Amino acid sequence: MMPWFKRVEKGIITPTEEKKETPDGLWYKCSCCKTVTSMAEHRRNLNVCVKCNFHERIGSAEYFAVLFDDNQFEELDANMTSSDPLSFIDSKPYPERTKATQKKIGLKDAVRSAHGKINGQGLVIACMDFAYIGGSMGSVVGEKIARAIDFARKNRLPFLMISKSGGARMMEAGYSLMQMAKTSAKLALLSEEKIPYISLLTDPTTGGVTASFAMLGDFNIAEPGALIGFAGPRVIKETIGKDLPKDFQSAEFVLDHGFLDFIVDRKQLKQKLSDLLSMLKPEVAEEPVVQKERKAAKA
Repeated sequence: MMPWFKRVEKGIITPTEEKKETPDGLWYKCSCCKTVTSMAEHRRNLNVCVKCNFHERIGSAEYFAVLFDDNQFEELDANMTSSDPLSFIDSKPYPERTKATQKKIGLKDAVRSAHGKINGQGLVIACMDFAYIGGSMGSVVGEKIARAIDFARKNRLPFLMISKSGGARMMEAGYSLMQMAKTSAKLALLSEEKIPYISLLTDPTTGGVTASFAMLGDFNIAEPGALIGFAGPRVIKETIGKDLPKDFQSAEFVLDHGFLDFIVDRKQLKQKLSDLLSMLKPEVAEEPVVQKERKAAKA
């Protein structure tokens, strides 16, 4: 008895039980224009849609690979993790949520900081990761940013902050809000020493992050289409009871209203930053002080 369906073409017979499924992760579908392309091509295009130029969210690992020469860098304060100062419990205790998130995505907290070279020029980068509890700003985030700024000051290296956050971390309440003052004060010291600070706002940059370090750059720049604001558009609309302008809180809208210096495509980001740093020309140490101290200790 023959099966009800049999494909016979050029001598090929494919029974249903031998059908091969397409492996997951081979294709990427743009969430904006729905264009389908291979994942390999999408990654070669730096996770930007090849048709509509939609910038997909990426994390610190991808940004470091894009910006640092040959993806070579030294991470700062890599093992710093949050405590539980308020004994906070929602659907689960805060320490359990922290451990589960760390295990799931392989990150210690919502920001990573590192120093390396960008087209041969020294640079310190602190980059937020939205995958870690929505990129929320907790005490570890503020402390790591503060320490990265101190490292930039000590070694007279420019500082780049890449923001991507839903705002303050509710599990740390007031401790989270304190980070706004801490990071702003550290940036004031950086400014006094005339060391450049560039703030890159990516999708989304909201809440206390926008209200503090994200908008304090010597240059505030953004990726195309990034959501930038304090409260979200839905909250604002419900509060004022009016419809909002088209593309409200998009990077383009914020640029038109004078809160950004320019918008830069991710594929051009490294060269744009390199050109900007070349023009600013800070007094950069030939060799980071930390490396000199290590060499002296070994000697």
